[in-house]
Amino acid sequence: MSKQITRANIAKDEVPIAHRRYRKVLIVTVLLTSIVAVVPLVIMTGINFRQYRNAFNFEITRPMLRFVALGQQSMATFLSQRHAMLERIARENTLAELQSSDTLTGILADIQTTYTDVIDLGLIDDRGVQISYAGPHDLRSRDYAFFDWYRQLRVGGSSVSDVVTDYTGVPHFNMAVQHRGDDSHLFTLRAAVDANAIHWLGNFETFGYRDHGSRCQGCHSLGVQASSDAFLINGSGVLQTPSLHYGQALAPSLLPSLPARSEATLVELEDGTGQALIVSYADVAGSPFRVVLVSPRTALHAGSMSLRRDLLIFMGVSILLIVAVVIGGSTYVVNRAREADLKRAVYYHELEYANKMAALGRLSAGVAHEINNPIAIINQSAGLLRDLMTWSKERPSREKILSLTNSILNSARRCGRITHNLLGFAKHMEVEHEKINLDRLLREVLGFLGKEASYRQIEVAFDYSGEPPSVVSDKGQLQQVFLNIINNAFAAVEDGGRIEIGIDPLDEHSVAVSITDNGAGIAEENLAHIFDPFFTTKEGSGTGLGLSITYGIVKKLGGSIDVTSEVGKGTRFTITLPTGEPDA
Repeated sequence: MSKQITRANIAKDEVPIAHRRYRKVLIVTVLLTSIVAVVPLVIMTGINFRQYRNAFNFEITRPMLRFVALGQQSMATFLSQRHAMLERIARENTLAELQSSDTLTGILADIQTTYTDVIDLGLIDDRGVQISYAGPHDLRSRDYAFFDWYRQLRVGGSSVSDVVTDYTGVPHFNMAVQHRGDDSHLFTLRAAVDANAIHWLGNFETFGYRDHGSRCQGCHSLGVQASSDAFLINGSGVLQTPSLHYGQALAPSLLPSLPARSEATLVELEDGTGQALIVSYADVAGSPFRVVLVSPRTALHAGSMSLRRDLLIFMGVSILLIVAVVIGGSTYVVNRAREADLKRAVYYHELEYANKMAALGRLSAGVAHEINNPIAIINQSAGLLRDLMTWSKERPSREKILSLTNSILNSARRCGRITHNLLGFAKHMEVEHEKINLDRLLREVLGFLGKEASYRQIEVAFDYSGEPPSVVSDKGQLQQVFLNIINNAFAAVEDGGRIEIGIDPLDEHSVAVSITDNGAGIAEENLAHIFDPFFTTKEGSGTGLGLSITYGIVKKLGGSIDVTSEVGKGTRFTITLPTGEPDA
């Protein structure tokens, strides 16, 4: 009795439809799809973050560079105005006039109406001694010969000193120009400028200079940001103006040495306390001053950190949505594919069984004739035995009765063997791998075709020597494979034709079974299509499914099938089978 074909049976029997296979497909699909979707998102998020950070940093650092450039320009203008003022005084007055302290006092009073930051004026001879003076202190006869700014003056003709508190105790810096008088004697005109006049870099109230207007009426603030610190330093890093974080003028700035720069430059560094800073600076030409703007790096990166947090949140949410959609979509698609494969497998098994029954139908006449002979013997022997027991006056001999009985039993066993083979072949059995003797299996298949071969005088020859190897496979499916191919060979040959069957071990893992006929052969253009479903070369008969089903069975058993043919000479089918059980 045939076993009912169900999806549970198919899923259990068919390796390609095993649940683990689809789980693997699902995992691979989810991983690959997620990678394809997520990697570009991560890359683009990184690129966007970098671009936004660069743009943000540019927007933050550009005002710092602009501030320093404006500070450099303003400081250069401030110094050049006072330098021009000294040049004008030296040019418009004779040396004799400037040697008079009263004259210098008058000139100082004049220029203080415009330049309130000028503290005093002094005339220095070519030995470096101040010979006349106008101002709040008694600095006549003061010797400047060993001051750095005076030495620079002798080389360049003009100089600006660092901020100092010498003699007066008030932070100031000296500006001086060298000039040659009418008598060709060199003299130097010096002016002391109040250092408070250059506090315009920052907020005056921050440093406690609420009365700055009395000293530098023209001063103004460039608008330093609340988190920034702006100040002047000299080449040695000493503060020339007060700083929010590093103290009053003349204190060390704690900044590392900065290389000279004529244009505004931006660097990242750490100060002496280890604080990370963004520093913009530029040197003021013709002076020892360097304009510096300092901002904490944390303040600069605060906006980019917020941007990075927002981008990470966006990327995380996007990845979660992508993965969720990928898992859901892949699960749906894989489940639908498995359902489709299950349906296909059910239909394929039904088609295999229908093909097997069609082959049996073709063999029914031969099988009936095969059974009819032993039945006739049984009928004849039983009738004779009855007649002997009924009509004979003498009791039949023991030997006679045993002979007739043995004839009946042998014929009955022959019928039983034929029907058993037929029923076993027709039954749709569950896939079961067992050790199979190929020679015995092929002869059993040919047993169904013996009468046709005898009737049509077809010679079937086994072309191999020695004991052929056994294989581990499914007996029922191999029966169907060989029956389909041998049936095709019988259909291809004319009466009196020849069919050769060979079994050749290829190696310790495989064996080849060849079935060769000397029939009409197959045209070359048809060879590529003979395993296609519904393709047939039998005009008026055949469904075109036999070889397609055969091909599928052989592949499922882990083997391969090849065909060579020549029109008018015959065809050879070669089935290569593994000697062991195929991998699951």
